[in-house]
Formats: sequence, C-alpha cells, structure tokens
Amino acid sequence: MSFHFTRAIVRPPSSNFADGMTSVSLGVPDFARAFDQHARYCEALERCGLTLVHLPEDPAHPDATFVEDTAVLSARCNVLTRPGAASRAGEIETMRAALAAAVINANEIIEPGSLDGGDICELGDHFFIGVSHRTNWDGAAQLAALLTKARYTSSCIDIRAVPGILHLKSGIAALDDERIIAIDSLTDHPVLKGRDLVRVAPGEEYAANCVRVNDHVLIAAGFPAMQRTLEKLGYDLIVIEMSEFQKMDGGLSCLSLRF
Repeated sequence: MSFHFTRAIVRPPSSNFADGMTSVSLGVPDFARAFDQHARYCEALERCGLTLVHLPEDPAHPDATFVEDTAVLSARCNVLTRPGAASRAGEIETMRAALAAAVINANEIIEPGSLDGGDICELGDHFFIGVSHRTNWDGAAQLAALLTKARYTSSCIDIRAVPGILHLKSGIAALDDERIIAIDSLTDHPVLKGRDLVRVAPGEEYAANCVRVNDHVLIAAGFPAMQRTLEKLGYDLIVIEMSEFQKMDGGLSCLSLRF
C-alpha cells in the first residue's frame, strides 16, 4: 500500500504569499484566509494520523509553502529536487536540513535537470513523471534512473501542451495502488491505458488534485460532482477550503511532503 504515512513536512504561507508565482487570474490571495486554510489542512493531516514537522515561514521564498515541489519521498527512494523556477532554488537548502533531521537520506537532481515534486505521481510501484514547464526531460531521466535502482518502474507524460495545468498532479491523482483520478485531457494518454480511471467532471478540474492519506482522501471544497463520485466509490473524504492556494496554482498535494 503506497498511502500509509506516519509523518508530513509542512510550512505555512508567509505574509508575502501573494508575491509568489501564478499562471491563473483568480485574484490576489487573502493572507489571513490562506493562513487559516493551511491550519485546517494541517488539522486534517493530523486527523489522518500523521505527526507533522512544521517548518518556519520563509518570506525570502513566497512559494515555499508548496513544500511538495522540493522532494520526492517514497519507501525505497528519496530525492531532493531541483525546482524549475529559479526563484525557488533556495528552498532546497531548508528541505535538505529538514530531511536530515528526519533521518532521510536523499539523492539529488543535478544540473541541467530540473524537477518539481508536483510532477510526480506514485501508483503502487510505478511512478508517473510529468514533463512540464518546471520539469525537463533531463530531470525526468535522472529521477527515472534513481527509481529503477530502487526497483520501481516509471513512465513520462508530457503535459506542456495540456491547457490549464502547471504540474502533472494538477491533472491526475492516485486514489490507491490501482485507481487514478484524471482530467479529460489526460484520460486518453497512452501510459494511462488500461488503468482504472475516475474521470473528473468538466469544470471541476481543480478537484483532480486530491490526496489519499491512510484511510482518508483529502479533497478541495466546492466540487460537488467529484465529491459525490468519490463517496459512491466508498472513500472517506475530508473536505478542505483551498480557495487562496488555488489563486497561486497550489493544490492539496502541494502543501505537504508525506512519508
């Protein structure tokens, strides 16, 4: 089972959160509301049984609350990434120290590779690696080689021409070791052929970024069709308001590194 976790690393948004990068035009995030939504998110992780490692705010890096992009953690392979946005490079040093404190030994993606954790989706012993405007082919190849050494398999999905998503996990999410949520523009991709797919209703694409944590699935509030679908499939949902993070291209998976 790929979704049994005991700990998670989190970092609250800093007061200059709105200075981070975004590709959407949904308005300026309200910091107080974002801070509260992050607190509710942390409470949800604790409800799932996780012990949290709280990193301090990082005003020098307004996007640093999206800790998932800085590492890929799994049972047999841990990797510090090399974010595709130059402004986020400094986040790696803090994460290196956090992983060392948690006694996690990690390999590293090196130049000219770039890799964001948000482009990596684990499904059992297989990893989907998104090639995006943040993760390049070199970074994807480096990760694939490390995964192979750890006895995992992997395949790449080029999402650079897929509209409306920044990272691969903006469009797909693993619900268990067999089942994947996917937006319509990815369901026909060859590497997903034969998989047990749960399609996202048109207009609810943001809901594709949900997170399976132990016996629960975290899902963003405001997407009733996706919520009904997952409830009918028998998943125990925790619904979380994510409006302020959505304004900054962030989803539920982005806000923690679970291990």
